[in-house]
Amino acid sequence: MIRLFVAIDLPEDLREHLAVMQAGLPGAHWVDPDNFHVTLRFIGEVPDNRLEDIDELLAGITARPFDLSLAGVGSFARGREPTSLWIGLDRSEPLMALQSRIHKALTRAGFPSDEKRYLPHVTLARLHRAPAPDLATFIAAHNLFRAEPFRVDQFTLFSSQLTSAGSIYSAEAEYPLD
Repeated sequence: MIRLFVAIDLPEDLREHLAVMQAGLPGAHWVDPDNFHVTLRFIGEVPDNRLEDIDELLAGITARPFDLSLAGVGSFARGREPTSLWIGLDRSEPLMALQSRIHKALTRAGFPSDEKRYLPHVTLARLHRAPAPDLATFIAAHNLFRAEPFRVDQFTLFSSQLTSAGSIYSAEAEYPLD
């Protein structure tokens, strides 16, 4: 079995910019900057022999290159407990169209989805008992964050290996936009 997801990788200079923000929040388990990405579709655990099917599906997705801008900071919670800290994105119709094409192709091919509404973001940290006042202070200090737009000219199929030290992501295939 192999654990897969489809994402947009971030440029190195943007990774470095985000890494500078990773401090000053108790209970934050900061994501390794090499793992920063914008998820387009989580696929999950699939048999190794389905990798070729997924590759063919994704290779058939067409879209034009487009620009994306990261902006704002927020958090997700499960109930009242914050679970992750994220960087948001400016609204992007090309991004939403690409995500929809990928989602529909994988769903039609029988890869189940969690059916949550798609909210594009970059996970900055996983939170474990982060004190609410500290989280609110961090978000307030960074809520005007805005990065220069970057060009999206491909998307990537990643595998994810879960380890006690965190996830290790490996690019399995890249799909150019044209």
